[in-house]
Amino acid sequence: MGKRKKFNKVNSSSLEAGGIRVGRVAPAFSLINQHGKTRRLSDYRGKWVVLYFYPKDNTSGCSSQACQFSDGLARFKRNGAVVVGVSPDGQVSHQSFAGKFNLRFDLLVDEDKQVLEKYGVWREKSMYGRKYMGVVRTTYLLDPEGIAAFRWDKVKVPGHAEDVMKKIKALKS
Repeated sequence: MGKRKKFNKVNSSSLEAGGIRVGRVAPAFSLINQHGKTRRLSDYRGKWVVLYFYPKDNTSGCSSQACQFSDGLARFKRNGAVVVGVSPDGQVSHQSFAGKFNLRFDLLVDEDKQVLEKYGVWREKSMYGRKYMGVVRTTYLLDPEGIAAFRWDKVKVPGHAEDVMKKIKALKS
């Protein structure tokens, strides 16, 4: 058996309860994308995977985040990475969202929230004293072997795609 990579520099929040811990194998999934095509995590084996979970199509933060990833897509590809977005919105919503912003990567549908729960991003949230369940904006960087190499919790959108790109370059070197 080969040596397992050791990831020393991790986001300190990656050790919090919930979610997939850095250094662990990412849970397999099978979801449809905005075009109705089934995508499995194994489809991306051999590449770095930027797996980002976001709350809702066509909201300001989610649109900004998606556009950042889309604008940097050529750089991600040059660095052996693919970008994949996941939210609980349906296929029609994803298709409209991708078309409106010319997004050229998979947006996966998780209406039953099983994958969101597996990855620890479907959590109780609170706004103005009201508690509800929702997606906590989270990004996982998976290495080409499907291991969680890094995790960003409660992502702040400005500059996030660039932070992810820097982390890919740092882990590859």
